[in-house]
Amino acid sequence: MQAPEQPGAAPADTRPILVLGLGNLLLRDEGVGVHVVRALDAGPPLPPDVEVLDGATAGFGLIDILSGRRKVIVIDAIEATCAPGSVVRLTIDDLVPTSSTPLSLHEVGFLEALTATARLGVAPQDIVIFGVRPAVVDYGLELSPTVAALLPRIVQLVLRELRIASDR
Repeated sequence: MQAPEQPGAAPADTRPILVLGLGNLLLRDEGVGVHVVRALDAGPPLPPDVEVLDGATAGFGLIDILSGRRKVIVIDAIEATCAPGSVVRLTIDDLVPTSSTPLSLHEVGFLEALTATARLGVAPQDIVIFGVRPAVVDYGLELSPTVAALLPRIVQLVLRELRIASDR
């Protein structure tokens, strides 16, 4: 018989570091996060303490996925004033809404899931978001040439962030 889990603890089989790609593959560049995690899955093996997941457009379904992690690296399309094809590194403090304009195209679900993990005492210790300003958000499965050209750079940014997390 397994011992009950402690409040605030992740399930025993949860890896401490999560790379989470968010987005809708049916809306071209809006699915950039999913494309990045697919590229990571197709590359060299990652350290055993890293889990890579396609979070698609999950909202509250992310609560269990985020719970109890030491570090979470999120890749998502963002609505921002920077040029299309820009990549920005954000922290959770950058996601606090300062106006009624959403930062992410599906921010409410992600922020609500993070808020829920905090209220449950299982919030990730460290969160980094790589936000990508889409060039094209329209029906279609392929990334725009602008955002597709960014994939190798975003993968390298995630790998660098994983090296930093592994050093801790």
